[in-house]
Amino acid sequence: VELLKNKFGFDDAFNYKEEPDLNAALKRYFPEGIDIYFENVGGKMLDAVILNMRVHGRIAVCGMISQYNHDQPEGVHNLMSIVYKRVRIEGFAVFDYYPQYSKFLDFILPYIREGKVKYVEDIVEGLENGPAAIIGLFSGRNVGKQVVVIARQ
Repeated sequence: VELLKNKFGFDDAFNYKEEPDLNAALKRYFPEGIDIYFENVGGKMLDAVILNMRVHGRIAVCGMISQYNHDQPEGVHNLMSIVYKRVRIEGFAVFDYYPQYSKFLDFILPYIREGKVKYVEDIVEGLENGPAAIIGLFSGRNVGKQVVVIARQ
């Protein structure tokens, strides 16, 4: 939460893993509802978000990290809210945009150099530490982009 607020400049944030009532937390942070949500968590978080969407809201679904290692993934129960609020949900896969990657780099790199776009890398040294780093992705151990450095040259 501090990283989101202090480094990335968000007005406020909460840790969904520590909230006893996600629906109440979303109502507290978004009293007028959510216009746009980038889904990468799934499960209970997505269920609460759907309840808190505004009419004609949009959800871009890129992943559902909380569900990847479940034998039986959690269901989403608030689907009628999609109908009532006319919410649009669409999958987002980065490989659909590979042809535009060089154009994206031309656009984003100046912002990164100027400090207008900030990012975090979680760097692990050595190939032998790679498997633990990958497993850590699914338990929330890392913060930012996970990088495994094989050799520095």
